Amino acid sequence: MRKQKRPEEKEYIAKLYIEEGRKATDLAYEYDVHPTTVREWGKAYRLKKQSPATPDAPLLTPTEIEQRLHEAEKALKERDEEIEILKKAMHVFAKSRT
Repeated sequence: MRKQKRPEEKEYIAKLYIEEGRKATDLAYEYDVHPTTVREWGKAYRLKKQSPATPDAPLLTPTEIEQRLHEAEKALKERDEEIEILKKAMHVFAKSRT
């Protein structure tokens, strides 16, 4: 017997189907639901996303997590480079004062 899915689970599965392009059959097997159910959730998700009053879902797909991680790593690298430049500038100014 299949367990009833919570609304956030349904939305996450639909998000994987719509935004990640995962196959309904693969998701159905992975989450123990029927492929038609995944497609229906996908339709509902598309309609919800088209509605301007609907906020974004807090659940992130693996691709979104990787993208955010990459952006954060890039920003951190830029910040580290800026800090190194400032350290060198401070060293130059400290030498010129002595």
